[in-house]
Amino acid sequence: MLDNLKPAEKITTPKDYRPGVEFDGNEGTATTPGYESEPDNFDEFLQDAGLDPNGIEVIPPVRTSRWQQQKDGELVWLTSYRFTFRRKATGLDLPLLIDEARRKLKPIKLGKPNQKALVILWSDLQVGKVDYRGNTDSLLERVAIMQERLLEQVKTHKPSKIVFVDTGDTVENFYNANAPQQSYSNDLSIMEQVDLATTLAYQTMKRVAQYATDITYLSVGSNHCQFRMNGKAIGKPTDDWGVFIGRQIARLSQEAGHGWKFLEPQPHDESLAHDVFGDGFHILGVAHGHQAARPEALPDWWRKQSFGRQPIADASTLVHGHFHHLRITEMGSTTRGTSRFLVSAPTMDNGSGYFRLKSGEDSVPGLATFILEKDTDFTGTVFKL
Repeated sequence: MLDNLKPAEKITTPKDYRPGVEFDGNEGTATTPGYESEPDNFDEFLQDAGLDPNGIEVIPPVRTSRWQQQKDGELVWLTSYRFTFRRKATGLDLPLLIDEARRKLKPIKLGKPNQKALVILWSDLQVGKVDYRGNTDSLLERVAIMQERLLEQVKTHKPSKIVFVDTGDTVENFYNANAPQQSYSNDLSIMEQVDLATTLAYQTMKRVAQYATDITYLSVGSNHCQFRMNGKAIGKPTDDWGVFIGRQIARLSQEAGHGWKFLEPQPHDESLAHDVFGDGFHILGVAHGHQAARPEALPDWWRKQSFGRQPIADASTLVHGHFHHLRITEMGSTTRGTSRFLVSAPTMDNGSGYFRLKSGEDSVPGLATFILEKDTDFTGTVFKL
């Protein structure tokens, strides 16, 4: 196994964990974030919540919750503390003190901007496919345009991290569905498809790496890339050309000393979760999307995955491909009480004549990206380049 390639660990948090402070002016409750080591006191946490620790007294007992969290490729134990508190008795005139404090208030200086991670949804290239938008030459021209637009976005937003997500169907393959049709219409052999798909992804990553060195590559299995015979999957879910392409790029990266990180699902899983900033705030889930027959069914599939404690159970944002058009769905809630989002990526392929003729609808190719900001909730803004 490569040093920089390993299955993604499952990320779990306590069911009722929601850090924050509730205070009615006299009494309140507090739940801290997870700490790796026991803090000396909670003064800094209370100050961040706008309270004066000197005027607060903690009411025993202090309860704790512990869980494991992935950090820099290792599992660490985190501990959250929950306690009640009250304002210390005082003979001071509180309204007068509040008025004096307001008069002394100085303008707040903004700190440094939070770290940003640019998420790139590299989806449904289906390299080797020939359809109504053209052939391999057409695909190469389309990818070149997307690369230039992507570079402009990276230079504009200056992200500290880049998460490159191969959502699947990177190659067309020959045996995933209608083998005679694929054999008749494809203009590349399976070896050529895999070679070109590897080249395009690696080339794109090298170009964005000029502006951000912290890069993570995620790949999952998909229906076009699965090892199949007569349209039926053979072997493990990770016996997949897309996952194989990720491993080849990991080898190239390791030999070149790029320092990029690579994650793929556990051998018998079709999805994975990635803790973007290593703090449990933004958990990015990835699946291809072929697990459901239509896009409207993906939300229910995700809910069932959560009930079954599958890899994406705690994802705050789930991304997928397969359905060839951009769709953003607001769902459920996180442990913080904020919205989860389901993002369907647009296609980059040469078209789906079968679907167009059957439904009368079409999808415009594009490359979807979005930005996750450290300690700031994602609100569903997605760019289509």
